[in-house]
Amino acid sequence: MALRILLADDHEIVRRGLRALLEKHEGWEVCGEAANGNDAVAQTEQLAPDLAIIDLAMPDKNGIEAAREIFAQSPLTAMLLLTVQEVSTELARAARVSNLRAGFHPAPQAPAQQPGCETCSATPTV
Repeated sequence: MALRILLADDHEIVRRGLRALLEKHEGWEVCGEAANGNDAVAQTEQLAPDLAIIDLAMPDKNGIEAAREIFAQSPLTAMLLLTVQEVSTELARAARVSNLRAGFHPAPQAPAQQPGCETCSATPTV
């Protein structure tokens, strides 16, 4: 039985990239995609995925708001919230107090931003 995954991100290229990576894993299937928070909630209700991967910063309804609604209607759907943007203090606080039975773990700094990592930020020359 395949792990059914819903992808929710407002950038099509991100959804395509995630789909390509996830579907290389045997037994994983992307069953749907959503480009905004409202669509993520509707697609979850319609498709009943096992896992919803949700971008935090989406139009119409952000990822945390969508996750709250998804959890209320489908508490067995696991969720992974992600973002490539820096998380604001307000968004981090909302994630921590979201009552989604999950932890909030901001991504570590990129190597180029870590102190003492001069070689990581070097730009290759051609």
